[in-house]
Amino acid sequence: MSAGKITTEIGYCTRERIYVRGRDLADELIGKIDFIDMLMLVILGRTSEGNERDMLNAILVTVTDHGLTPSAVAARLTYLGAPEAQQAAVAAGLLGAGSVFLGAMENATLMLREIVASAGVNASDAALQDAAQRAWLTRRAQRESVHGLGHNIHVDGDPRIPALREVSQRSGYFGAHWRALEHLSEASARPGRSALPINAAGAVGAMVADMALPAAMARGLALIGRCAGLVGHVLEEAAQPVGAALWDLVLRQDPRNALD
Repeated sequence: MSAGKITTEIGYCTRERIYVRGRDLADELIGKIDFIDMLMLVILGRTSEGNERDMLNAILVTVTDHGLTPSAVAARLTYLGAPEAQQAAVAAGLLGAGSVFLGAMENATLMLREIVASAGVNASDAALQDAAQRAWLTRRAQRESVHGLGHNIHVDGDPRIPALREVSQRSGYFGAHWRALEHLSEASARPGRSALPINAAGAVGAMVADMALPAAMARGLALIGRCAGLVGHVLEEAAQPVGAALWDLVLRQDPRNALD
């Protein structure tokens, strides 16, 4: 972008044509590529390579929905107050993608990259194990979050992990970051206490890291996938509402909340 001229490399249009990353939308993209390639083109300026499509599909399917999570509840309650604004309800659900929900995938990616980097280039499995152990002890001592482990519901193991591991192995992206994550889980074990299980945020973080994609894409993919899930929740709320019941639950907890 030159001084005084506001442009973007992502896309532009003329009176006759629309271009995305220099490609004619009508002639080269519509009906020619799928959504995975389109999002890669918009985000990275290229289409998917090798088995990236399978990996990205698996990630998007994984993060689409997980029931009445805080993001779904936020979307439904927003729709309760503003049923004319579906976009506001979906946006409300996405706004909570932070360090605890959804955004943890980006944090896990960054953490795993730090662990692998500390193990050295072409690190052996033993070196990765040592690096994961050090990371666990350091983070616990400094009271820092250890991203990618544990789940408040799936306390005996996240059921998504075996499937995500299999996709990564089949696609050729089960690398140092996945192994570091498994060693990190092992490091969390204590006498008389089982190791903390790997959760989906950790698995997605390992997948994004082993694919050498930007860490911010982990959160971005979570937002893209969850957006579809929230559209589903909003449409269901319109047909089979539960938002009013959620609000009623709050009122019954403390009648003073009925002042509005």
